[in-house]
This record gives sequence, C-alpha cells and structure tokens, in this order.
Amino acid sequence: MASSDSEIVKEFRLFRVYKDGRLQLNFPPFVKATVPPSDDPVTGVRSKDVTISSEPPVSARIFIPKVTDPKQKFPLLFYMHGGGFCMLSAFAPGYHSFCSTLSAKAGAIVVSVEYGLFPDRPIPACYEDSWAALQWVASHVSGSGPEPWLNDHADFGKVFIGGDSAGGNISHTLAFRVGSIGLPGVKVVGVILIHPYFGGTEDDQMWLYMNPSNSGLQDPRMKPPVEDLGKLGCERVLIFVAEKDLLNVVGKNYHEDLKKSGWGGRAELVENHGEEHVFHMRNPNCEKAVELTSKVVSFIKED
Repeated sequence: MASSDSEIVKEFRLFRVYKDGRLQLNFPPFVKATVPPSDDPVTGVRSKDVTISSEPPVSARIFIPKVTDPKQKFPLLFYMHGGGFCMLSAFAPGYHSFCSTLSAKAGAIVVSVEYGLFPDRPIPACYEDSWAALQWVASHVSGSGPEPWLNDHADFGKVFIGGDSAGGNISHTLAFRVGSIGLPGVKVVGVILIHPYFGGTEDDQMWLYMNPSNSGLQDPRMKPPVEDLGKLGCERVLIFVAEKDLLNVVGKNYHEDLKKSGWGGRAELVENHGEEHVFHMRNPNCEKAVELTSKVVSFIKED
C-alpha cells in the first residue's frame, strides 16, 4: 500500500506538490542547461558575468557591442528572462543568444539578470532581486560604479527595461517602481513586454502558491490596477502577444488598461499571429521570430 506521503495535494502546470511537502518540477532537464559568457567573433559582441549581490545571490550577464571609440556610449537594455518564476536562467543558451543578438543589432549594452527562482527562493525574491540589480546598474551613473563597461559606455539617458513571460511581469513592476519612487540619474525611455505573464488565467493559483506572502488574486503584481499603470516610469511601452498563447487576452487587457490609465506615454501592441507562447525562444530563426527581434531593435534605436 502506497504511503499517504506520496499523495498529490496540489497539481500545477509546472510542478506538483505532495502531502509530505515534496515538490516535483514538471519540466525537462534541458531547461537547466547554461553556457558561459563569450566573445562573438562575427558581431564583435562581448559578454561577461558579474556578481551584484552575494546574499541574496543576484548576478547578471552583460553584453556589449563592438567598441570603436573609447568614449562611445550605448543605450542599455535591462532584461529579465522568462520561465514561470521557477525555471530557466539568464545563462541559458537561448537567452544568451537572444541578448547577444539584441546587443549586436540594436547597438546596446544588455544586462540580463539572474534572479531568484521558486522553490529555492519563493516570490517575491524575483521582484526584489531585479530591483536590486536595476539599482546596481544605476550606481554607475557617476562613472564610479564597480563595472567598467557600464561606467565607460552606458548611456543612462537611454535605458530600456524588458522581459518575456515572467520576465515581462517583472519588467512591469520595475517600471512602476521607477515611476513611483524614481531612479536618480537614469531615464527609462521604454519598456518591452514579450508575452507577459499576468493574472486572469488558469496559472493564477500557481503564482499564488509560489508567493506565500501574496495578497490574493487581486495582487497588483499579477493584476495591475489601472491607477498603477498610470504611474509607469517610462515614455513608451511595446507589448507582444501571441495568438495561440494562454496569456494572449491578459496581454491585450494590459494594453487597454494602460490606454485608460491616464499614463502620458505611447503604447503599442503587436500580435504574433499563428504563434504560441515565447515561440521566438524555441525557434529563433523562423520568420516571425526574426520580425519580433527586429521590432525590439527598432524600438530601442528609435529617437
């Protein structure tokens, strides 16, 4: 007879919970794959890993385009990876490639954040880690921060915040914080939300479980109130939704609420027809993935 400890008490899309408290993650081993930083001999993009905080552990991978002038300045994209708040990494092969491509094509420094994941570090670790990392970036405004690439080459008047899926959700919370309490010396020009993970789907209960300190289904991080959207600390927002994505409707609702909020910026919605959630990470060379990347690049390069 099976032990009652093996009884499943919670079953979510990405993991299940047993009666004895054990968690079983429902994703394949390849999602744990990582690659080291490297220099791209074709594009000239270089990358390195930096430690932002030892306790709690927060790090990032920084990408910089080819430098042709020691005084050259680049816009900066602060990027949060996806993975349902419980998997993947800034160091995963797909995110390394995506950020390197954006750095090369947009001529931008990319800071890709490695934030805490459930179950080792439940929500809100992801939000607090990402905010700490953004503050770390801002510590270079005077040119005396710990990272030379940012001191010498980051244009803090052209900063962008972006992410996909869970990273899109985190990007929203960062933009709200910037608009609410500021980030001295930094101008956030735009926010890029790729298939963002917001509330209003069957995954709501999973997010609540991963966040023991949640304030219920109306938690503003999952269902941003219209008044919060009016406080976004940026001038432009670019939102992608995929036609076949469970999160399609919530992304469209975010766009509509943003337009109603009184926020003074410009919001653009792009629908990836015939595509599923974060399709561009699984098939980065397909025509529509190339179009998505090109749209992000144009958004960053726009004057």
